Amino acid sequence: MADGFEALIGEANAFFAELKKNNSKDWFEPRKDHYTDRIKKPAELLADVMGDELGRITGSSFKPKLFRIYRDVRFSKDKTPYNTHLHLSWFPPEGEARPGWFFGSAPDYLLLGCGVPGLKGADLTRFRAAIDRDGAALQASLTEAGRTCGAELSGWGAEPLKRVPKPYDEGHPNAELLKRKSLVLHADLPQDWAKAGLIAALRARAEAMLPVWRWLDEAMRTAMV
Repeated sequence: MADGFEALIGEANAFFAELKKNNSKDWFEPRKDHYTDRIKKPAELLADVMGDELGRITGSSFKPKLFRIYRDVRFSKDKTPYNTHLHLSWFPPEGEARPGWFFGSAPDYLLLGCGVPGLKGADLTRFRAAIDRDGAALQASLTEAGRTCGAELSGWGAEPLKRVPKPYDEGHPNAELLKRKSLVLHADLPQDWAKAGLIAALRARAEAMLPVWRWLDEAMRTAMV
């Protein structure tokens, strides 16, 4: 059953398609109220509703976030001022060292993801220790998520290392996972997602990726001890 959020996706796709062709303050400012009323506010409601759903699925609590439409162009060669996509995230209140969930919508994609977009210091060290200790279980969960919902590892987050980090051997059975400084999995929503409604489609994808989230959550909880 449709839940009303299909209207949000339609509005957002149409708006961002035009914004991509006219990415300027002159185009955006006269349409700012339209963006706020028809996209931003419904997206904030989606973030709250889906945050509750993820809480029920995982048994954890999450802080929803709507990413700003304004780009940070200070260190970018691309000086276009606005993002041309709708992105949400949900992380536990403890912070982003634990795995979170991600939603992305644009004219050319609609997806849900989960994982840790960046690790460093003690968190990265213990993440690698968990892979060394139980990487086979993580790999099995990744494979199963790929089989059940087409989930795949995302390029979002820090770039992997070119070599296996010390003290691990280059021939380690989980060498490719050890090279990672982030691990984010994402899955496209099915083409007929609107029949069941956006929340139901996202919940189904979250349930399929839940073993990966649980493995990461356990690894990061250990890292926080």
